[in-house]
Amino acid sequence: MSRLAQNLQKIKESLRPNVQLVAVSKTKPVELLMEAYKQGQRIFGENKAMELIEKAEQMPKDIEWHFIGHLQRNKVKALLPHTALIHGVDSPRLFWEIQKRALDFEKQQHIFLQVHIAEESTKFGFSEVELVEFLKEIVSKDTSNIVVCGLMGMATFTEDQEQVRREFKKLKSLFDNVQSSYFKSNPSFKDLSMGMSGDYLLAMEEGSTVVRIGSSIFGGRQ
Repeated sequence: MSRLAQNLQKIKESLRPNVQLVAVSKTKPVELLMEAYKQGQRIFGENKAMELIEKAEQMPKDIEWHFIGHLQRNKVKALLPHTALIHGVDSPRLFWEIQKRALDFEKQQHIFLQVHIAEESTKFGFSEVELVEFLKEIVSKDTSNIVVCGLMGMATFTEDQEQVRREFKKLKSLFDNVQSSYFKSNPSFKDLSMGMSGDYLLAMEEGSTVVRIGSSIFGGRQ
């Protein structure tokens, strides 16, 4: 069994039953992705629109492509035909651009709304207040071409595990409040995407249902 196959097996054995694995394949060659595919992995995450599109055109059609990076609005039109789920919808302007383009394609685009939970200013996302204001705004508008599947967030990059845990707890609490207040009768809003290679075990303990793991499967960034 190859190193990649061993890595993937080890990760899958560590996941809780209700947790979905997104194999973060950014910068990795198609050959490596195909090795993971042959081990049964069907969900891959990319953070550059053009790279996702190129790989989607080369690889089997039963793959579910997730866009996990900061998405620029001018890339939405090209990306939408290829992506099953967009993890980082981090602003109202991006949300409405996706709604507009999804309407053009007669597609329902699944998304997560990204919340800024880290202390690092480089992370994108809605603040808690901005998120609630936005949800109040969209209740009365046509969002029929977007399916909000849950929330997504990234913890601070730090060795302080208690800080990471606090940030995950905060996002889980917000998720529960948003679900009960705005999506109570909407079964699509059910997932919480948090946790990467270094903190996914902690994220699962705090309620994550989607983890995004790259280096622990494919090795370090190229």
